[in-house]
Amino acid sequence: MSAKPSLIKRLFVLLWKAINGTRKLILNIIFFGFLIAIIVAMNIEETANIETGSALVLNLSGSIVEQQKQVDPFKAAMQNSDANARDGEILLADVLNVIDNAAHDTRISSIVLKTGHLKWTGISKLQSIGDALSRFKESGKPVIATSNWYGQNQYFLASFADTIYLNPQGGVEMEGLSRYRQYYKSALDKLKINAHIFRVGTFKSAVEPYIRNDMSPAAKEANLALMTDLWGSYEDVVSVNRDIADENLVLSAKRYMVELDKADGQSAQMALNMNWVDELATAESFRLNMLDLVGKADDGNSFKQIGFYDYLSLTELHPQLLTSDTVGIIVAKGTILNGNQPAGAIGGKSTSDLLRKARFDDDIKAVVLRVDSPGGSAFASEQIRQEVLALKTAGKPVVVSMGSYAASGGYWISASADYIYATPTTLTGSIGIFGMITTFEDSLASIGVHTDGVATSEWAGVSVTKGLTPEIENVIQRHIERGYSDFISLVSTERDMSLEYVDSIAQGRVWSGKKAVSLGLVDELGDLKQAVAKAAEMAELDDFDSEIIEQELTPQEQFVQEMFASVAMHLPQSSGNNSVLEQLFSQWSSAIDEFRSFDDPKGMYLYCDNCDF
Repeated sequence: MSAKPSLIKRLFVLLWKAINGTRKLILNIIFFGFLIAIIVAMNIEETANIETGSALVLNLSGSIVEQQKQVDPFKAAMQNSDANARDGEILLADVLNVIDNAAHDTRISSIVLKTGHLKWTGISKLQSIGDALSRFKESGKPVIATSNWYGQNQYFLASFADTIYLNPQGGVEMEGLSRYRQYYKSALDKLKINAHIFRVGTFKSAVEPYIRNDMSPAAKEANLALMTDLWGSYEDVVSVNRDIADENLVLSAKRYMVELDKADGQSAQMALNMNWVDELATAESFRLNMLDLVGKADDGNSFKQIGFYDYLSLTELHPQLLTSDTVGIIVAKGTILNGNQPAGAIGGKSTSDLLRKARFDDDIKAVVLRVDSPGGSAFASEQIRQEVLALKTAGKPVVVSMGSYAASGGYWISASADYIYATPTTLTGSIGIFGMITTFEDSLASIGVHTDGVATSEWAGVSVTKGLTPEIENVIQRHIERGYSDFISLVSTERDMSLEYVDSIAQGRVWSGKKAVSLGLVDELGDLKQAVAKAAEMAELDDFDSEIIEQELTPQEQFVQEMFASVAMHLPQSSGNNSVLEQLFSQWSSAIDEFRSFDDPKGMYLYCDNCDF
């Protein structure tokens, strides 16, 4: 009789210890956070020092993004916010502002570009940074790139430098573009899982992995044409920057072996022979070269320099607007989801709220919608587009500036704008729609689980454990067809094209920004600055300011974010090295997150699956 009460007692004791331990942990985090903040405030100077003639070290680590994701403050505090935080995000606007400011700063003599830990970033963003580096060079100041190794994207950016240094043990890797993916039809058949696919669009291949074991001829045709177009833009820029013939960038395996033999098997020497780099230099050799160029720092043995984040802190001022006439900038970055979403994601309601805020602000005379999205929920996309229409009805011009991609739902929210800009390598179009319902009736039956019962209608009986009747499938397919019809009708109306023509360039096909201009899907090639200028012109503004309209943090959130951000820079830096197992789990986690994000109430999605080149 006493055994049971004793077991219950032990359970309560364990529960109390867990609760009490959690309480102590939270209190300790808050206490030591404040303690570190006080120590930091007492022991560091408020502003960074710039010696005259210093080099600006542009250490681009992590990903370049249009808008940073909102992160947990404690997690942010545990990661160093310096540029070496490889998993971090750097705002494109911050990079451009730093470079442009440095061009006119007499204390800055040069830029040292370090791209060793730059993660995948769309070519359109790298092009914007490259253009800023070109403007910097026009001031007569040199740009020097240095790295132990250059991948394809890193080299694209390095090609804008006057001099490219490479470690003697390093190399340059350029392999072109590819598009491979896994296909699951055989696996689903073996598991007896039924994928019910509903789509319109010959080239809408997002669902192909569930119904095929290989890429369809139509998808191959479209992907190859797109990749050829994008790679052509890459080659054009790099070949001009480095004065290298296109055929000397990506070598055939046979030609590569010939050049490697000439370099006695040394990749770095081969890169030097091919004119991919200008000089081979160890870290010490590079230090000595920079000492000759800019001089020795007052403290230590390094050359005179200031890091990206320190320089950003000096230029990151928020002055009062000089005029009441303002062009509002709203960033729509990420997958389009329903409801309220945090910064760094697009929410049907949250992004609509920002557009509505601009509409009711009398000082905002025009809006630039910066779109960097592969699409997502059809419902949320239309919710956002309705707010774009409301802005136009209120007499405020709307100009879209497309980033790395503005495809499918990303194009849907852009189509009604007064004017659309894209970069040559923007991925856009993908005008198509699909839906998918996975049912498990056969899979469950194979292990002896069956579903049976009664319902007042065939709709009430629909279940993933029961399957779909042919009649239900026909209804769903009809909704998808109507969705596609709505999409091409929208583009036809807003872009002043015939329905037949839009259908011929739609079908889910993805186009580059350069091609989209010739097709009429985009008005002009240009960047965000040109979009802001166009919006001001359409609003007939002579003197104006621009302002980013974003979600506002509560006073409590702002306090916690600022406190942990200031502390994070002075905490030990994590190694940033992940095991193969961790990387595998990360890939699966991303796939699961993407699948869970498909939350459209009607199960219809305007999503581009080809936007990850």
